[in-house]
Amino acid sequence: QVQLVESGGGLVQAGGSLRLSCAASGRTFSSYALAWFRQAPGKEREFVATISWNGGSTYYADSVKGRFTISRDNIKNTGVLQMNSLKPEDTAVYYCAASYTTTQDSNEYDYWGQGTQVTVSS
Repeated sequence: QVQLVESGGGLVQAGGSLRLSCAASGRTFSSYALAWFRQAPGKEREFVATISWNGGSTYYADSVKGRFTISRDNIKNTGVLQMNSLKPEDTAVYYCAASYTTTQDSNEYDYWGQGTQVTVSS
């Protein structure tokens, strides 16, 4: 089992950067793919990025490609989402999640963090 805790959210101006972290507990963290999803008020939760268990594969939503970078450190049991060139439409609660499958389908993710708020002002 894996427990996930996000941090690093906050308020930033458009064009700025934020670095989200996902701290995982549990000795099997390296067995799981890790993903970031986000949910804005009144909208469905959407996929942002995912990284395979060994970091060898990454996938991004088109809306964040070229601006966001997902990474992980299996020694430190940590995942990171580096967000650059932020836009007001990136405003949302961001969640990290873990799954045995590297997928964009949120239904495949068994473990979720509590979320961290990201607000981008124009």
